[in-house]
Amino acid sequence: MDVLFSILGLLFLLAVLAGTTLTLIYMARKLNLLPAKFDGSSAGDGAMDLAQWSNSLVFRFGAVALLTLLLGIPLDRVNDVVVERSDLYLSVLDDIASVWGREQRVSGPALLIPYTEKHIRTETVTDKEGNERSVEKIVFENRIAIALPEIVDMRLKLEEERLQRSIYESVVYRASAGITGHFLLPDINSLSRDVHQIHWQRAWLSLGISDIQAIKTTSALRWNSRSIDFSPGTRITELIRSGFHAPIAIDPAAGRYDFDLELKLNGSGGFFFEPFGKTTVVEMSSDWPHPSFQGSVSPQQRTITDAGFTASWEVPHLARSYPQLWTLGKNDFDVHEFDAGVLLFEPISLYSQVTRAVKYGILFIALTFLMFLIFELGIQRRLHLVQYGIIGLALSLFFLTLLSLSEHIPFLLAYLGASGIIVFMISAYVYASVRSVGGAVTVAALLVALYGILYTLLKLEDASLLAGTFLLLVMLGVIMFLTKNAGQDREEPVSS
Repeated sequence: MDVLFSILGLLFLLAVLAGTTLTLIYMARKLNLLPAKFDGSSAGDGAMDLAQWSNSLVFRFGAVALLTLLLGIPLDRVNDVVVERSDLYLSVLDDIASVWGREQRVSGPALLIPYTEKHIRTETVTDKEGNERSVEKIVFENRIAIALPEIVDMRLKLEEERLQRSIYESVVYRASAGITGHFLLPDINSLSRDVHQIHWQRAWLSLGISDIQAIKTTSALRWNSRSIDFSPGTRITELIRSGFHAPIAIDPAAGRYDFDLELKLNGSGGFFFEPFGKTTVVEMSSDWPHPSFQGSVSPQQRTITDAGFTASWEVPHLARSYPQLWTLGKNDFDVHEFDAGVLLFEPISLYSQVTRAVKYGILFIALTFLMFLIFELGIQRRLHLVQYGIIGLALSLFFLTLLSLSEHIPFLLAYLGASGIIVFMISAYVYASVRSVGGAVTVAALLVALYGILYTLLKLEDASLLAGTFLLLVMLGVIMFLTKNAGQDREEPVSS
């Protein structure tokens, strides 16, 4: 419904623009600013002399410039429609991600070991007679130690899928992750001089997953020679908000503890990991050909082809700011501050291309009007300013046509279709106005060239500013050439 109102508003503005143009023409004629006739004949036939032609040219440049600025109003309404459709598209993508799975982030694994500290505190107490004396009290405090692994080795594979909802398509993935590594027996006594008892039998291993609703399957945790099932929650939500854990009874005599687990999960947008290991090694592969590597560190090796990409990271613990062992609650560390991963990057989205095209709208309309002014000089006939306004409206509707078509067919075909419609309409209109096949063909050829330039600008991501500036300079140079004699009046003959 909002799109319908936007289109109706656009049509209303077009009507206002047409009425404004007619009013300006009427006032110009009343003030004798607009010549009634110009056919290129001699002065004896009532044609304008050089001074009159110069003044008329200046007036036409001014009128066309004003008309170009007024056409910014319908272009702005078209841009509003583009923004609205883009917001709708993003909301659909968000709805799909909420059901399928959002951007995934793996945190861990981390080993949690409860322990008890024994404190002897001296307190001063007063008896019934008012005598003070010092007494010692034994206080026990329960703590949780967080130990990180020596080695974490992740093998990640992201398989692209495309989900369709209405006319919109969303790129998502299925992720398969294999996580292996080992812990060494942590030195809990190094955390405090008051360690009284370490509860090795009550330890647990936690693994963080950002969107746990998208987890499809998870293997049991293989801890040395044992197999342990996972349970929901990390049990340390203040550090790792979402994920799962496995209870572990640690044998201090073992000294080294190997772990291995596999999981499959859905996601969209990107995949990130947090390097919890003293050395974290990650190898990632995907069939998505447009990765955008993000995070605190780039992959050491990457290979990107049309068939997908592979990337590998090796991150030492010295690259982050938190240690391998600390006590929860005593120290506050942000384990999420250091991450790395990839975004499934869409190089140029549909709506960004249409938005960029609309931003070039005023420049494109100005170039087209300049072309028509040159065309007038070539055929020695004028187009009415009303006809300029109608041609400008057709140029404005090109962008709305491009948006409508590109939502259903590939952008290149939509661009060819929209530009073809507008070129045919304008060239046919010119033929009906000047009754010249050659003139109509010339206009069509020039419009095709202009649309080709606009498409090139849309594809030049890095050099678009340079190309656009060059076009403005060329346009200014042509205007300088056409107006070089605008201030020169013909010498009047001296009467005898």
